[in-house]
Amino acid sequence: MQIWLAQVGRVKLYLLDTDRHDNDPIDRWLTGHLYGGNQDTRIAQEVVLGIGGVKALTALGIKPSVYHMNEGHAAFCTLEIAREEIQKTGKSFYDIEQTVRNSCVFTTHTPVPAGHDVFSPDLMDSYFANYWPQLGLSREQFLALGARRLGDPWEPFGMTVLALRLSRAANGVSELHGEVSRKMWQILYPDRPENKVPISHITNGVHARTWTAPLLGDLYSEYLGEDWSSRVADPEMWAKVDEIPDAELWWRHQVLKERLIAHTRSKVKVARQNRGEDHDFIQAAENLLDPKVLTIGFARRFSPYKRGNLLLRDAERALRIFGNEQRPVQIIFAGKAHPADEEGKRIIQRLMDWCKHPAIRYRVAFIEDYDIYTGQKLVQGVDVWLNNPRRPLEASGTSGQKVCFNGGINCSVLDGWWCEGYKVGADGKGLNGWAIGEDANTSDQELQDRIDSESLYKLLEEEIVPLYYDQDENGIPHGWIEMMKASIKTNSPLFNTDRMLVDYVAQMYAPGAKVDAAPILASVGV
Repeated sequence: MQIWLAQVGRVKLYLLDTDRHDNDPIDRWLTGHLYGGNQDTRIAQEVVLGIGGVKALTALGIKPSVYHMNEGHAAFCTLEIAREEIQKTGKSFYDIEQTVRNSCVFTTHTPVPAGHDVFSPDLMDSYFANYWPQLGLSREQFLALGARRLGDPWEPFGMTVLALRLSRAANGVSELHGEVSRKMWQILYPDRPENKVPISHITNGVHARTWTAPLLGDLYSEYLGEDWSSRVADPEMWAKVDEIPDAELWWRHQVLKERLIAHTRSKVKVARQNRGEDHDFIQAAENLLDPKVLTIGFARRFSPYKRGNLLLRDAERALRIFGNEQRPVQIIFAGKAHPADEEGKRIIQRLMDWCKHPAIRYRVAFIEDYDIYTGQKLVQGVDVWLNNPRRPLEASGTSGQKVCFNGGINCSVLDGWWCEGYKVGADGKGLNGWAIGEDANTSDQELQDRIDSESLYKLLEEEIVPLYYDQDENGIPHGWIEMMKASIKTNSPLFNTDRMLVDYVAQMYAPGAKVDAAPILASVGV
């Protein structure tokens, strides 16, 4: 393994690399691909990440005051911390176990069981038979560190279980996700009621200076102060958004939407050419979408639980909404499915077919090869950001937070961060966005899909579309802009990395950090 240093501003980022000529060809591939391979590949990657990560820090002479594991992929680092401590002190594993725990914190990022890696005892034997003796543990003692149910010889070794057992603090990434995580992992704390399971929450935030369009940043500098980007957690500063003239905010938003549409046309045209589509269909991409039309964005990983095709549940009703001549609606989809997710791929195929429907061929677009540049264009240019996962399977989500900094408005199921962000008025309607559906507290997915799709159609027909097209003689929708401003000023002070990092320092790092240790926080994760 070799180490690369990337200097990211003032931050040193160390990257692990197995692509060395003296490695086996299959091992050289490990750090070059995130997805693909089998369980052998996955455990090898996590050995490199966790154990290799600690060894790399030791080789560099870095002694972190806190090891922060982002997701269970890095949990093997706890074993290497223990091994080094045993080697240094000569003490037993159980004598130094609390020392290891005091130096580690853990963030879980998924409420989806399949997102938590587990490995069979046989696979653990293959990789760790020579390792657990260095910890002074028997095979049974070692496997128990990752077992949800002790005493079962067939119980798989869970990475999240290992991380929880050997961390002094753990958190989910939104308030609701904290609740879900406590319920999910109560089995590890049989002597505690669910609400006392030691998993807290720190809601994710986004880096405002990265995701705010410069065109909006200049506007904020003018009306909020030139130092706005260093005061993003200040609600009093964001309250000044009301002083921005509607026409000025709307003009800039329209420019950003035009840029998004130009980007979309270019990407779609190239994709159609690469697929060898009909010439007329390729040329039609040049007239795809209209900057004056209400534009919805939907971009994310196409996992089935995210329900990327919920809009298509009642195809005829969707066509009436998107094909309306007087008050049309258009939508831009983007994203990818996991290589092994066949249902996710089928959802994308259905959306691609929908894009070709004659009634809406200029109103629906799918951007392929989704990347961060396309993501920026989308969150900066859409009118509405759509998010409709099956509750409570969205741990946090951050794309909708990025939209807020650019004056976009969220329309989302009350899941993840939106449970905390959504605000209602005295009339029970949304002040800063819209909430889709209601939680039926049922395992009947068909019923929940029906409830949520009906709610989404109704919101579009009765609230979203009428509000957008209620425009004055100059084409300015003042009611819509009022909600844009509410989206900015209520969400921006909360869902940013400045606030998030303060929370991590105060709640996770500082309480257990050694005052005499090097002031370095080592975060390892895939």
